[in-house]
Amino acid sequence: MRRIILGTLIALIAAVAFGSAVAAGGHGSSVTQARLERSLPVAFANLYVEKARLLGRDDLTPESLHAEAMCDKHGPDVADVGPGGDWVCLIGWTDPKMPLPPEGYGKFELNVHSNDCYTVTGPSKIIGFLTMTDTRGREVPNPVFEFDGCFDPNGDNTATDVSFPSLLTVTSTSVTPDDQGRVGLQVSCGAGSDGCSGTLTATAGGRNLGAFPYSLREQSTGTLTLPTSVPDGADEVAFQLRPATGVGPTSPASLPVQRP
Repeated sequence: MRRIILGTLIALIAAVAFGSAVAAGGHGSSVTQARLERSLPVAFANLYVEKARLLGRDDLTPESLHAEAMCDKHGPDVADVGPGGDWVCLIGWTDPKMPLPPEGYGKFELNVHSNDCYTVTGPSKIIGFLTMTDTRGREVPNPVFEFDGCFDPNGDNTATDVSFPSLLTVTSTSVTPDDQGRVGLQVSCGAGSDGCSGTLTATAGGRNLGAFPYSLREQSTGTLTLPTSVPDGADEVAFQLRPATGVGPTSPASLPVQRP
């Protein structure tokens, strides 16, 4: 009898521990990628139109924006399920008078709560700052700078199949040759589908520094080091990124050489 009780107790403890681990990982949560991708564009589109009307525009409707979202929780190694402040959503929309950057979306950060609601912070470079001036000259809150929304915890949870390309950005502001005269370019691959891949080429002092194939996962960083040394007299290196997957700068990045 004692062995039976002890065995039952061990099994019960294991079951509780397993259930806690599943809950901690967000599995079984009503907070899912698909529900956020359906809810967020609706909330955003309504508030974007409200902002447009405050600015005297009547040429937009929520439907005409054709807003879509692609959401991700904490990078490719984490399941896109569960509450937390580590959700990122890319939103694309159509506004003829305010075109989006070449990648076709803005990056929004979400804090998703366990009560099936969320708080969104938008990219100020695209949607503006905390306050704005309306047509009557008043300083008013920007409706899409930061906003809240909620979703139906029992709503459609099938995949939306919305995807946007990852954006590759140059994070270096200068380059320093190593002991062999080679330089590396620091880059960042943002949220999106399929990461960033392609070829990096560079020139300095009239010399071709060769080509370097790159491949980065989404939401990761890396240093791309070219195979050829920088000429001794060169004070600048011009880098050109040619993406095969993802999107990147369309013009060369010219960076000064900082010698040790």
